Amino acid sequence: MSDQATRTATSTAAKITPKNTAFDYKKYRPFAFAPALPDRTWPSKTIDKAPIWASVDLRDGNQALIDPMTIEQKMRFFKTLVDVGFKEIEIGFPSAAQVEFDFARKLIEENHVPDDVTLQVLVQAREHLIARTFESLKGAKRAIVHVYNSTSRVQREKVYGKDKAEIKEIAIAGANLLVDYAAKYPETEWVFQYSPESFSQTETEYAVEVCDAVCEVWQPQNGQEVILNLPATVEASMPNVFADQVEYFCRHLTHREYVTVSLHTHNDRGCAVAAAELGVLAGADRIEGTLLGNGERTGNMDVMVMAMNLFSQGVDPELDFSNMSEIVQVVSECNNLPLHPRHPYVGELVFTAFSGSHQDAIKKSLDYNERHQDETDDIWDVAYLPIDPAHIGRSYQDVVRINSQSGKGGVAYILQRNYGFNLPRWMQIDFSGVVQKQAESVARELQNDEILQTFEDTYLQQGSFELLDYSVNNKGGEVYFNGQVQMNGDIIDIDGTGNGPLSSFINGLAQHTGKSLHIINYAEHAINPQHNSGHGIDDDTNRDNKTNANAAAYIQLNVDGEVYSGIGTCSSTVSAMLKGALSAFAQAVGAVAA
Repeated sequence: MSDQATRTATSTAAKITPKNTAFDYKKYRPFAFAPALPDRTWPSKTIDKAPIWASVDLRDGNQALIDPMTIEQKMRFFKTLVDVGFKEIEIGFPSAAQVEFDFARKLIEENHVPDDVTLQVLVQAREHLIARTFESLKGAKRAIVHVYNSTSRVQREKVYGKDKAEIKEIAIAGANLLVDYAAKYPETEWVFQYSPESFSQTETEYAVEVCDAVCEVWQPQNGQEVILNLPATVEASMPNVFADQVEYFCRHLTHREYVTVSLHTHNDRGCAVAAAELGVLAGADRIEGTLLGNGERTGNMDVMVMAMNLFSQGVDPELDFSNMSEIVQVVSECNNLPLHPRHPYVGELVFTAFSGSHQDAIKKSLDYNERHQDETDDIWDVAYLPIDPAHIGRSYQDVVRINSQSGKGGVAYILQRNYGFNLPRWMQIDFSGVVQKQAESVARELQNDEILQTFEDTYLQQGSFELLDYSVNNKGGEVYFNGQVQMNGDIIDIDGTGNGPLSSFINGLAQHTGKSLHIINYAEHAINPQHNSGHGIDDDTNRDNKTNANAAAYIQLNVDGEVYSGIGTCSSTVSAMLKGALSAFAQAVGAVAA
């Protein structure tokens, strides 16, 4: 084997990754805790109102951070949550750390808690921790004390070494302690919350048994407000299975009508939002989660995504995300975590189309809506855009961005929305080829100002060709053109006749140059005044036929059998079309400035 062949073989072999023999699916078993529910009802239901939302950013989200938030950061985050509209906010684990305790005291003592907002805190079912927790909430108007203990089989057997009866006794003891300590602080309206931690990996009938035992202590049927929270502490099944667990729980809980059933899903399988949505269909009343989904491992359920999902279906989410960019900034800075550009609704690229077919569909949908705005019922219906980006403070400039994969629709969208040029279809086809070559040459996305510059360089600069002066007269049904054009430094006279100013100019240009000239396509429109400052727009104060806004004219010429496109702009419609024709002709003879 030659040295070259040896090097090639070695290089090829180095690219082949050997099979990982440790990647053994046989080490796992199918999910074992799905209840038998052949008559499930949730698949035929829809969500028509928002659940009760509870933010756990300041507790569950905070405990998952490499560097937990300072009190100042937690205060900034808390105020943002209030502004968004959360009425229940879990502020921390006061018995776990002094900073958590101090934050709770700061909120209460400095009156940062609005009257309609309820603080929530988490605590394990241990007396000294519960005592410290109630102390942290002294003076609160209303508070939720959230007590929990793990009930899953793996935790019972491998972590605690206890059987089902012993685990249930821990839950009952914790429930009794909440009643005892709440009685010591009668000035506060207390809400009791219990979580069978790892509910999703607990036998559902056993989770019902434990929660029934807790309710026997708290007596929700006699007026004590109770929340039973069902966590998918580790997401271990498909979301439809979790929905079956929730529906089974709601059906079999003794005092279901007197308690609030809450869900707290995690994202280990990437389905936390789906599981929460299906869980609401299955009977849950309340959802816990975090903004942008921060949390242990792969994160908590993203409240923002679920709320915006409702919004996109015409359901009031009862949370306000209209100032999304500011909310995202607070969350990212307080968590010290970057935002993925493809994060639903809020990522930099989620409303952006690079694909030519997508861009074309977006442009046509928006154009259709503008043309028929008096005929529609104002319902959002645009291809590839599930919501109007403006509703969350996003600009339409985010929607279409240009790279080598983009097509005529995207380029046309940029020029129309940003600069007022409404290119006819034949011009879109012509210019998209120019842009694609430029994007391929630089091997990156093109910015809007680069697209405009390319547009102007290609069509709006006649180089050494310039329309200097002219007059148009109508005599006996024919239009006579007389004017001067500068070509490559020479000033020449153009005289021609035709059925209009453009045809008479083209005929005169053909006679003088000896070229065969024919108009293939022509289009024109007024440019909105907001777009006409400094973008290749010419003024012509000596011309007649002025429009109230600057005009753009698009000309496609056949010059000696080849097709060329040009554009002219001016405050005069006639001047714009003549300049467009001269631009196309200049390209034909290779006189366009580089």
